[in-house]
Amino acid sequence: MGCALTALRLRTQAFLLDYIFISLYICILIGVSILIGVSPLKTAFLRLFADPNLSEFTAFLVLVLPIILYFALFECSQQRATWGKRKMGLYVTDTQGTQLSLTRSLIRSLLKFLPWEVTHACLWRIPGWPLAPISVPPFIVGGLVLVWVIVGLYVLSLCISPTHRTIYDMLSGTYIRKRDKIYA
Repeated sequence: MGCALTALRLRTQAFLLDYIFISLYICILIGVSILIGVSPLKTAFLRLFADPNLSEFTAFLVLVLPIILYFALFECSQQRATWGKRKMGLYVTDTQGTQLSLTRSLIRSLLKFLPWEVTHACLWRIPGWPLAPISVPPFIVGGLVLVWVIVGLYVLSLCISPTHRTIYDMLSGTYIRKRDKIYA
């Protein structure tokens, strides 16, 4: 169990370090949104968020996709790691221990951020969101519960897998390595 907790701790710390970049990016998006909100583009900007489907698609393109690409591109690079993983001495490989292909890295990142995107899909469908939520329909509550089930399965799989691989690592055929140990 100690090895599982070490794997969980290292991966969490690596993600928190990467979240520094994610937070900076989100702050930039907020700043741009504020500037657009007081500009002549305000009406067009508000139209992007008038419909739940268009809102989610816009948020995916502007927020989620760049973050998925950050992880995917760095993890398939020669460094095989994001900045946070490098700081923690972690590297992503395929099952043979070699550099990931872009496709494999994208699949891994898409699966990793699936709960985040499902959360966004649910939130954008709450009537009145984000200004004045009216009520939360049962299917949205179910979707948000599903998010936590997926996250729980990711953590559980990391802790109980002999090689400490998450479900998204297993599905994408990847490992997280640190020196001579595998922390998936």
